[in-house]
Amino acid sequence: MIADEATMKVYLDSFVQQALQEDIGVGDHTSRACIPEDSRSRARLLIKDPGVLAGVAVARHIFRHVDPQATMDVFLDDGTAVSEGQVAFEVECNTRALLLAERVVLNIMQRMSGIATLSNRFKFEVEDLPVKILDTRKTTPLIRLLEKWAVRLGGCHNYRFGLYDWIMVKDNHIDACGGIRQALERVEKYQQEHNLQLGVTVEVRNLVELYEVLEVGKVTRILLDNFEIPLLKEAVATVGKRFETEASGGITIHNVRQFALTGVDFVSVGALTHSVHSLDLSLKVIK
Repeated sequence: MIADEATMKVYLDSFVQQALQEDIGVGDHTSRACIPEDSRSRARLLIKDPGVLAGVAVARHIFRHVDPQATMDVFLDDGTAVSEGQVAFEVECNTRALLLAERVVLNIMQRMSGIATLSNRFKFEVEDLPVKILDTRKTTPLIRLLEKWAVRLGGCHNYRFGLYDWIMVKDNHIDACGGIRQALERVEKYQQEHNLQLGVTVEVRNLVELYEVLEVGKVTRILLDNFEIPLLKEAVATVGKRFETEASGGITIHNVRQFALTGVDFVSVGALTHSVHSLDLSLKVIK
């Protein structure tokens, strides 16, 4: 996980409350009309697509939020490869509470499982190579923690969580600052003044910028953005082991292995979280 247990609980409490409020509004009139207040039911989470399951722990938190007496029997854990027809878990709780939670549980589990599934496909493509596949900040607002959790469940890796835990000097920073040297020198000064020791990535768009970075130094990693494969291979060889190297831009499941074979240390893929097909799941009352 990418957060400690206490931080995760605070986040989930807030997330669940807001997600339920969005759906419930002034109340679930259908359930109030149809279901006795003290009714209890058991439901089953059905897998309808092959993939990698994610969000079971979140579902447990949601059900216990709507009914502290809710119980779950989990048959398939987060990160498990699943196939159509399997049952992930069964939950028993107050029927009205179950129906309140149903859509929130399905929405987040389908999204997380889609991310985990795609991440696992990328991992499979390069698992025999010494490269790490990274996610990005191209996430859905307010559920970044859950989406990055799903990336890890699929076998890939998290990059920076936000703007605060890693310094990334991108093209806009460089252009607004007046150049690579100016930007990197200011970053170094800023870290010294604020007693920081954050990792520093600098983005380069061509070999001219790469050579300037190599001359200046003061970085952890060089991000080679939108480099074609032959040029990327040359750039990685030029850097050698002086700094970490990362490739980004235009990377898909069909070409990720070609990028990885250049010898780059990291490949960052925004598609892990922004271009995902949700896994089809359903929650059915069984008694």
